[in-house]
Amino acid sequence: MPSASTGAPVTAGAPAAAVPSESRMAPGAPGYRRMSLALFLAGVATFALLYSTQALLPLISRDFGVTAGTASWTVSAATGALALFVLPLSALSERFGRRTLMTASLVIAVGVGLLVPFAPSVGALIALRAVQGAALAGLPASATAYLAEEVRPKALITAIGLFVAGNSVGGMSGRVISGWVAQEWGWRAAVAAIGLLAVGCAVAFRLLLPAPRHFTAASPRPAALVRTVRAHLSNPLLCRLYAIGALFMTVFGAVYTVIGYRLSEAPFSLPQGVVGSVFLVYLVGTVSASTAGRVVARLGRRGALYLAGGTAASGLLLSLSDSLPLVLLGLVLITAGFFTGHAVASSSVSHTAQQGRAQASALYQSAYYMGSSAGGTLGAVAFHSGGWAGTVSLGLLAVLGVVAVTVLGSHAARARRPLAVQH
Repeated sequence: MPSASTGAPVTAGAPAAAVPSESRMAPGAPGYRRMSLALFLAGVATFALLYSTQALLPLISRDFGVTAGTASWTVSAATGALALFVLPLSALSERFGRRTLMTASLVIAVGVGLLVPFAPSVGALIALRAVQGAALAGLPASATAYLAEEVRPKALITAIGLFVAGNSVGGMSGRVISGWVAQEWGWRAAVAAIGLLAVGCAVAFRLLLPAPRHFTAASPRPAALVRTVRAHLSNPLLCRLYAIGALFMTVFGAVYTVIGYRLSEAPFSLPQGVVGSVFLVYLVGTVSASTAGRVVARLGRRGALYLAGGTAASGLLLSLSDSLPLVLLGLVLITAGFFTGHAVASSSVSHTAQQGRAQASALYQSAYYMGSSAGGTLGAVAFHSGGWAGTVSLGLLAVLGVVAVTVLGSHAARARRPLAVQH
């Protein structure tokens, strides 16, 4: 997809002073490895907490006597709340700093996570998960804005890819650990174990992350924020990237919300621990996200998005099989396609936005997690009414949406070129 050149990050309401690229961090520079590890661990904690109930949905359904659609709200409430709060919290990061807000978000989310195992009803569980998702909203947009300010432009997609890789490790470890713990001691012990994992990640994150060197605090200015958001939403390229992120996440949310039900039922009838271990395919996401920069270098951003969409669609079709190896291969392809597409779209937002990068990233994250929330609930409803084929159909429609939006972007770029030549 076409994108503007990367300039200095300018915060809403902050002076537009340029930051020399040479003064920012790059691989091999002092602090780069600590920064990468810190944000990797933040990604682990974020996804482990955010999706802590996803692999446990069949057990939650049985414990509370509710349908898959109702149980899916323990995931959708968290991702939906994150989508709603990511923009306002990104504005607070302009005032209090990226590192401060990310730390506060982790502390609150971890604290709520330690209360989740004691939820007396499904309603209370959904409410706690919503609070947890709202707290986690301070992390994603602040992390990408921190990287855009502190990392050299040429290294940005790799740095963001490492953060996204942490997301995949968090999603994987959370589900695998919870699956085996739940098989022995139930879902409440499983979410408690995830909470303890997140505590360790949060402490290490705070100790490792270097203090920002290029952040300029700006007082909250609602009018300036509205103007910045309006400008981003008026940018066709950014809007296409937001749509692509949401559509990719719709696929992913639908598949991973429902797959536990499918694998625990006939013809597979797998025990909970084995179902949780299926999420080891998240390791593919770690690799695909961290190598997205090389894919873009070879194919370009549009080519990388087409490859990601085609890979996910192939995986969806393979997952229709009643052969467990083919279903697992399908999950591998879906995961690889999703994480590649997400890394490309997310880095393209930071690459494109010349001002208000925190808000641009926040809008992307909001759209992305709205896709997760919608995909989780719609995927469960589709599964209830049409079985796994219904969930796959929803996923294929979302992939077609990604292709359509990318094609429209290509046509728009070609239409602008003759005008640029005339001028």
